[in-house]
Amino acid sequence: MLPPVIRQASAFIIARKLPGYRRFLHNEIDFSEPLVGIKGARGCGKTTLMLQYARSSKIPSKKILYVACDHPAMVDIQLYDLAQTFYQEGGKLLLIDEIHKARNFGASLKAIRDTFQLQVIFSGSSALQMDHSLADLSRRATVYKLPVLSFREFLELETGFSFKPLSINEIIEHHQNISAEICSRIRPIEYFKKYIKYGAYPFFLESRQSYGLKLLEVINLTIDSDLSGIFNINPLKLDRLKKILYMLCTTPPMEINKSRLSGDTGASWPTLSKYLERMEAGSLIHRLRAGQGMRTVRKPDKLLLDNPNLFQVLCASPDVGSLRESFFVSQIMCRHQVHYHSHGDFIIDDRFIFEVGGASKTPAQLKKQSDSFVAADDIETGAPWQIPLWMFGMEY
Repeated sequence: MLPPVIRQASAFIIARKLPGYRRFLHNEIDFSEPLVGIKGARGCGKTTLMLQYARSSKIPSKKILYVACDHPAMVDIQLYDLAQTFYQEGGKLLLIDEIHKARNFGASLKAIRDTFQLQVIFSGSSALQMDHSLADLSRRATVYKLPVLSFREFLELETGFSFKPLSINEIIEHHQNISAEICSRIRPIEYFKKYIKYGAYPFFLESRQSYGLKLLEVINLTIDSDLSGIFNINPLKLDRLKKILYMLCTTPPMEINKSRLSGDTGASWPTLSKYLERMEAGSLIHRLRAGQGMRTVRKPDKLLLDNPNLFQVLCASPDVGSLRESFFVSQIMCRHQVHYHSHGDFIIDDRFIFEVGGASKTPAQLKKQSDSFVAADDIETGAPWQIPLWMFGMEY
């Protein structure tokens, strides 16, 4: 028999009021699969997505069980044993949250998938640890990544209007007509300024006033709990990770300077490199490789904060260039390969080259290369070579 505290907690969570708005990924997940995983940053809406599916399914609530692996009641409970009891009691849908907190979860999910006729949906915040453990699952699980809110999703939440997702080709070829149509409905710059401050995580809907405090909690929990616990980082070294975030907030976008980073953080480069890998896994930073050609193998990575909202809580005077590039990369990486480029800031899918800057940015640095453009901030409508920066948030 399932412990009453787990049943009670599950009933409470499943019955709670849910947002009516569904993230884009809801329509892309194949929920007919028996084992589905959702990974992404803390606070991006993974739990809500799972519960929205459970609510919309035709499965009776008494045959649905929600468990969070970081709940105190789960400390001495094995996932396989829980699934077995739930299945024997007539269960149909098992929702497992914070699965990276469970020991040997990859082997447990594999055994559950192979043994019981249950639909299992699980989520976790640490992408790297999940990727490592999910190797045990072979092809049994379909795993999706949920990024932070796009600017398009934020617009829909703020205005109540519907906006069509745009492909990169549509943006490049038709951005002037598209921006004119959107500007006839809203003032995109007004909403873009809001998005930069508080639009990347769905919990902005709960309170704008406490948004910054909640985002700081997300950052601290990711470092102090997820990264420290999963990767056995010495708690005394965690301040180094936070110092890296502060540096990325206040300095212009740049390639990694190994000696400077090592000197400023007091860590050797091999140790620091592992930290950066784990911070990327925790959706705190982006590490961009140089693009085009084998000569780029030896070039250092370029570091950016994961999304522009992080700038608002990490430092009082964010570097505007880093903030703009963080927005661009966070919105484009969901659908495309992004590398940094020697004759522009970024190259997308080894084809389109973009320079990111303000309204006065010229295409001079692009040197008239084919398929090269300026992504310009503070403009509503652009020119053939100049595309509004905000429009790159309309892809998903």
